[in-house]
Amino acid sequence: MYDEKRPSRLVNASPVYYGWVILAVGTFGGIMASPGQTYAFSAFLDHFITDLELSRSFVSTLYTVGTLTASFVLPYVGRQFDQRGARVMIALMSLLLGLACVYMSFVRNAAMLCIGFFLLRQLGQGSLSLVSKNVINLWWVRRRGLVMGIGGVAGALLSGLFPYLINAMIPLYGWRFTYVALGAMLMLVMLPIGWIFVRDRPEDHGLQPDGIDANGEDGEDSSAPIEHNWTRAQALRTSSFWLVVAGLASMSMLNTGLTFHIFSVFEDSGLSSAVAASVFVPIAATGAIVQLLGGLLIGRVSIRLLLAASLGMMSLVLVLAPSLSSLEMAYFFGFCMGVQGGLEMIVSSVVFANFFGRRHLGSIAGFASTLLVGASALGPMPIGVARDLMGGYAAVLSTFAIVPFALAIACLLFCRVPGAPPEE
Repeated sequence: MYDEKRPSRLVNASPVYYGWVILAVGTFGGIMASPGQTYAFSAFLDHFITDLELSRSFVSTLYTVGTLTASFVLPYVGRQFDQRGARVMIALMSLLLGLACVYMSFVRNAAMLCIGFFLLRQLGQGSLSLVSKNVINLWWVRRRGLVMGIGGVAGALLSGLFPYLINAMIPLYGWRFTYVALGAMLMLVMLPIGWIFVRDRPEDHGLQPDGIDANGEDGEDSSAPIEHNWTRAQALRTSSFWLVVAGLASMSMLNTGLTFHIFSVFEDSGLSSAVAASVFVPIAATGAIVQLLGGLLIGRVSIRLLLAASLGMMSLVLVLAPSLSSLEMAYFFGFCMGVQGGLEMIVSSVVFANFFGRRHLGSIAGFASTLLVGASALGPMPIGVARDLMGGYAAVLSTFAIVPFALAIACLLFCRVPGAPPEE
């Protein structure tokens, strides 16, 4: 695939390096995956509980089952990304996720809700997010951190508006029609944008990553290797892969669990659902700034330091969550969540491409995504069950805070960039 050139009038006509177009479309794809993200589900949660007459712990269990089942499909999606290319996969996943949103408007019982959770988590949080992120990685190498940071600003800000938008639409139109509207956005906006503008690799069109011309950039020898390409089997034999995955998986689990119940967490502290929805704005704004700063730091600061910092912030967020006694505390909590999420997003966006190269990125990232999505499935249920049994969140969240703190120390001590793969 790397040596096969496929002329494209759109790429050739672009007045700037086409990787910037890919950045815009990939970022938009990540935003449009929001219906499959936990922060969107959190705005619908109380309506599922009330309209379907289900308990919080039972809905949490259904979410766990749906998410865990969805995670097993992602290695296949990653392989298809490598084989069929980003253009086909982004268009296909946009269509399927849009149809899944429409399906949610027909949910009438627990079994249908579980199927809906599976579809939205697999197609949104899993597949569309995976392919949108990885297509950007294909077009950038040296400036990958900066580019991902720039994309993260728009992604964090606009994604953070989704819970606010959903919370505003549901009282006006009902939660079922809100899902139909989300599905229409995916099929009528994201699908055509992805199909028209996405191209798979710069090498397919006679270009080099980062827009480097044939003679190199600033006198560099463009023939020199700019990345090391590992196979999935080679990557899985490194301790760094498993440390990174363990750190990201712990945050995926705990962030998902906390965000899934965040409206209830706020209500237990005497704060309204409107306040809970509004906190997503500072979360998004802070996350955007941190992602940009993190992108600038990638290449200057070790990824393991950024990962450890994110894990440490995760512990702080969990300790703060049950103690939101005022509006000021709520917004400080949102600030901390934004810092944590921004660091986590920039690390997860670049780490597998930086460590293991682009050639088998879909397979490697797809396997990692199975573990991350699977871990996210484990968060809502124990927190929901603890709330039903104990009447509060303090004990379970404080206990869980130990996990990311311990992993932060492990990453600082043992996580290293793998370098060149061993010869086989």
